[in-house]
Amino acid sequence: MSSPIELGTAPLHKLLFKYAMPAIIAMVATSLYNIVDSVYIGHGCGALALGALTVAKPFMDICAAFGSLVGVGASSLLAIYLGEKDYDRANRVLGNVIVLNVLLSAIVMTIGLIWLDPILLSFGASEDTLVYAHDYMEIILYGNILTHIYFGLNSMLRSAGHPKFSMMATIVAVIINIILDPVFIFGLNMGVRGAALATVLSQAVAVVWQLMKFMDKHELVRFHRGIWRLNRHITHRALAIGLSPFLYNIAHCFVVIIINNQLKQFGGDFAIASYGVINRLTFIFAMMVMGLNQGLQPIAGYNYGAKQYDRVRRAFLLTSLYATGVMAVVFVLGEFCPRMVTQVFTHDPVLIDGTIRPMRIICSTMLIIGFQMVTGNLFTSIGKAGKAIFLSLTRQVLYLIPLVLWLPTLFADPLDGVWWAIPVSDFLAAVTAVIVLIFGLPKPQTNNAYERQD
Repeated sequence: MSSPIELGTAPLHKLLFKYAMPAIIAMVATSLYNIVDSVYIGHGCGALALGALTVAKPFMDICAAFGSLVGVGASSLLAIYLGEKDYDRANRVLGNVIVLNVLLSAIVMTIGLIWLDPILLSFGASEDTLVYAHDYMEIILYGNILTHIYFGLNSMLRSAGHPKFSMMATIVAVIINIILDPVFIFGLNMGVRGAALATVLSQAVAVVWQLMKFMDKHELVRFHRGIWRLNRHITHRALAIGLSPFLYNIAHCFVVIIINNQLKQFGGDFAIASYGVINRLTFIFAMMVMGLNQGLQPIAGYNYGAKQYDRVRRAFLLTSLYATGVMAVVFVLGEFCPRMVTQVFTHDPVLIDGTIRPMRIICSTMLIIGFQMVTGNLFTSIGKAGKAIFLSLTRQVLYLIPLVLWLPTLFADPLDGVWWAIPVSDFLAAVTAVIVLIFGLPKPQTNNAYERQD
């Protein structure tokens, strides 16, 4: 019981280090796997296969969005209940996470398999890239239930006071994945299907690892009788909190679909592949910020439940400072080393030359993205669904989609308009986050008012 209780008493910088560092290590490990996976596919299967992976990514993100709908919302709720010392409901949250993830993932898998090719074509696949994207996503969909449970239980482990165990579960999955990738892709000559199969099998091992922890009778939050029946209050509140990251991920997926189709229209498959390379660069550092957010989540949720609002505010400011430092590295790499970064993923000279300019454009606003990401996560962590949903949708729906469709009409080269739409929307979203914080960030002298806010 001492592990979650320290969230309300220990110094914030030590707590953030303890909870965020394992999450960051796990996220970096996951990012490195994605990079290694892309390198294997890019060099082993060609530029078209790499473009197909970019097309398949939004579909994978949609599947993951349903997992975040349950996992992120439930883990935030778990931290709040632990802060309130309502341990019975905390355990019921754990059982409800498993049941909801199984139900939702089965539905997503069935729908995805039935309409796989039409979905991929609408996401920007061409006749040349469809076969690669189909082969990859078919395997991923069959393993969708494992993916949902894996991410859901990892979130619960962090909120239950076990950030290091959560990190180890991720690292185990990543190591197995990296080992199996070359075996399946090259050794067994399975191509992109081998990469997908390696992902599913590695997550299966991680799920077994997680289940063993929650079966430990010495744990405060664990599996036992009576927690498996869906509870209306818990499911509704968890889904409401999780609606923010869910809508963010869904909106992001549709934005990527629109961007892919715009890139396909104005630049072809190689423009989509360039976008994929840039995403791989930004992804690894964005995952570090997500690790910081995951460290902040139980701290903010517990202290909000314990009505220690000043600690919530100070934890947010500290996390924002670190996140800005992380994204500053992306800015430097994207602006000053774009050729070197691109050469990591491909040896194709056309793809390398075509990626340098858009990478510099997209990375121009990286210094402000970390702050914007932490702001949205703060309101999710303390259960303020209204503000969290609003911040989740501003960049994607309010700004980026209109700009991606409109800016190409203003440029002599429409492809430049697609690239510039991304940093412009990032800037506008950061300004919006500042405005929301002015009215919504908790202050020591306004505890009661903040408690009533949505």
